[in-house]
Parts: sequence; structure tokens; C-alpha cells
Amino acid sequence: MTYIIKPKLHHPTLTPNAIGYTRRDYEGAISTMCAGCGHDSISSAVIQACYELDIEPHRVAKLSGIGCSSKSPDYFLGNAHGFNTVHGRMPSVLTGANMANKDLLYLGISGDGDTASIGLGQFAHAIRRGVKMVYLVENNGVYGLTKGQFSATADAGSKSKGGVVNEDSPIDLCALALQMGATFVGRSFSGDKEQLVPLLKAAFTHGGTAMIDVLSPCVTFNNHAGSTKSYDYVREHNDALNRLDVFFGRDEITTQYEPGSTVEVAQHDGSILRLHKLHDSYAPTDRLHAMRYLEERKALGEIVTGLLYVDQAPSTLHDHLKTVDVPLNKLGAKVLSPGRSKLEEINASLR
Repeated sequence: MTYIIKPKLHHPTLTPNAIGYTRRDYEGAISTMCAGCGHDSISSAVIQACYELDIEPHRVAKLSGIGCSSKSPDYFLGNAHGFNTVHGRMPSVLTGANMANKDLLYLGISGDGDTASIGLGQFAHAIRRGVKMVYLVENNGVYGLTKGQFSATADAGSKSKGGVVNEDSPIDLCALALQMGATFVGRSFSGDKEQLVPLLKAAFTHGGTAMIDVLSPCVTFNNHAGSTKSYDYVREHNDALNRLDVFFGRDEITTQYEPGSTVEVAQHDGSILRLHKLHDSYAPTDRLHAMRYLEERKALGEIVTGLLYVDQAPSTLHDHLKTVDVPLNKLGAKVLSPGRSKLEEINASLR
């Protein structure tokens, strides 16, 4: 269907956001994914999150590697900057772009093969360096482009479409991100837009390294009985930590209620928010608690989703390197080339 051009007409009844864009302005090309692919649901969630956050599309830089997941950036934010890199190398290209222009919002799109196999080292180093970005993994536990082999995130004991049982231990990308120092870690499910959209909104507005692992079933090779990455399995084993939403620029609304109880809270727009206090012992600001909780629920066969961890005072690679406030790509030659005497002074300090 790649020959079909998406119409550019906007229906006059489409509701614009605060900066005048409609949801259509955040869309991209017509998807060529298999019908029912979870990646398309993630694309839709990204579109919705950016629309609700009033993000200007041209302020976003979306980068990807190789795989089904890395095709998906073509299907959202058509007016954003885009760069499709080689297999597993997206993080280093994103890091370089971020160093040159920190004013953009960086969105790295990857998959379980692109991140957990050939790109594992790149992923780990980008996280530990504190690159300010949203790193989004579209995780289906299978290599869809090469006909259904297990990926490094496939659970031990899960079955392929052909009946082969996976004997290898899986890589938990959320646990790895926590260990490497990510300041925002979340997991969600492509079939749960009510959770994924606010989680994305929170990640986009986070000031540090945000990583979200989204379980995204492959309807062609990994959506059958025996798969632990299928729609039915994830729905049956989903242990949601929290109910999420994001608010900006309003007077604080407070309430108090006991764990296990439900309370209704009136919002600024007149709507009613119904809160149910879940997991009163869970602390999303405690990295060690998050890592321990992941392992505990994994032992029970549960898939933990929601906001796993957030650092409320994150630092970034630019903070570590003490770069100037002006993006490097906007500095003039006089600043970038301070002269021979300054260069000699720098060289002398390194001897």
C-alpha cells in the first residue's frame, strides 16, 4: 500500500491544540505494517501524546535503527527531523545529534533485536552517559523481518509459531536501564493506550534519560498460544503499578485517602478523576526497590507495567561535560576557533 498517498486535507471540525495543530498534523505516512501490529498502536500513542503536549513537530528529532520497529517513525510526526541509522547504531547517532543541538526533543525508536542484540552495548552506554532522550523500545520478542526467530528478550520456555521452545534466559531491558542509571524507566503494553499515552507524556517532559519498554505483539510470528509476548498473554499477566496522568501549569489539587480505597477528585476542566490507591508499598523514586520488584514479579510470572522509576532531579550528558547554554551548532567560528595561543594553553595543560 506504499503507493497510496495520505490525503493532506484537514476536516474543518478537527480540534486544534493550544498551538493550533490538529491531530492530523502529527501523523506520518500510511503504515505498511501487518494489520493488527502492535507497533501501529505505539505510533498512534506517540501521535496522541505529542498532540496533547502541544509539541511543535519540527522540534522533534526521531532516530531509529533496523527492523520493523525502526520503520515505524515514518508513520508519525511527518514534519519532524528523522534519521534511520544502521542496525544497532541509533544511540551513538542520537548522542552526536544531541551534542550538536540540545534544543531538540530526541526520540529514539528501537526494537528488541536492535537494542538487546546487536545494539546492546550502544544502548547501555547511551543510558549510562545520561543522554537526554526518550528511548522507546517496541518489544515483540521475535525477529519479524527474518521470519520469526527468538530475540534476546524472548522468555525462557516460550514457544515459537513453529512450536520450538526457547531455552535461553531473556534480557530485561527495564532492569538493565535501571542498572545503567536511567532517570526515568517505564514499561507498557501497546494494547493499553490509556496507560501508554500518559507514560509517553511524562517521558517527553522528563529532564533526563527516559526509557520505555513497550510490549508490542507481532501478529504474524508471535501472537499464538505458548508465546509470552502475545496479546492474550500480556493482558492476562499484566500487573499495572499505577494509573497515570500528566498536568501542567495549574493550581495544585490535593486529596487524601486510605490505601485500597477510591476517591473522586474534580479537575480543572470540570472532569472527575477517580483515584484508586494501588501498591501503597511501591516507591517509584527508589531505584533498588524498582529492580527488586521487577525480579519478584518476574518470579511470579507477572509482567510489570507503569512507571517503574523516576529521578526527580536528573542530570544529563551536557551537565556532565559542562557545555555552554547555546547549542553547539549555533556557535560561530570565532567561538569554536579561539586562536593559536588558546590552543597552546590547552595543550600545555594536558602535558
